[in-house]
Amino acid sequence: MGKVYVFDHPLIQHKLTYIRDINTGTKEFRELVDEVASLMAFEITRDMPLEEVEVETPVRKAKSKVLSGKKIGLVPILRAGLGMVDGILRLIPAAKVGHIGLYRDPETLQPVEYYFKMPSDIKEREFIVVDPMLATGGSAVEAINALKKRGATNIKFMCLIAAPEGVEAMKNAHPDVDIYIAALDEQLNDHGYIVPGLGDAGDRLFGTK
Repeated sequence: MGKVYVFDHPLIQHKLTYIRDINTGTKEFRELVDEVASLMAFEITRDMPLEEVEVETPVRKAKSKVLSGKKIGLVPILRAGLGMVDGILRLIPAAKVGHIGLYRDPETLQPVEYYFKMPSDIKEREFIVVDPMLATGGSAVEAINALKKRGATNIKFMCLIAAPEGVEAMKNAHPDVDIYIAALDEQLNDHGYIVPGLGDAGDRLFGTK
């Protein structure tokens, strides 16, 4: 059964306050999202398996640990998820990056996949799907559906801010997926925005309206 992890690290919470602030401009917002993604990546990789190797230090030979070759795939949900990729890659530079593009059908209001590009060894990788916001959960659920349909079996989801409704939707649709959150907010409003949230993450990252 998938678990929900809410990170209470002081540095994450401090930076998240400035990410929320309406007065934070595009440049600073982008830098802060990047930094929080790095800090969250530090936590999300805590259970990665290690193996023992022998190295020669300037003093003598020693047994030490390295990651045991687990292949990681980062999957930003376009477009806002792009803002979290570089921060994670700084810690896991060998990770491959796939992309999923979704748009909301104006008639059904359901997410529709328009772009999907992944590493070829999709069945062998542990995937971390990233998006700054988990609101209704529709995009995240559909992105993970798309990965599973192509053979992915080991998937985690990471976001900055989530609404309880989105978390429930994810748990119901993908009970095997762990969810990593920097803040769990109060609710969604009538327009599907997270309250208090941070507004539109994509617009604030890229300076669009």
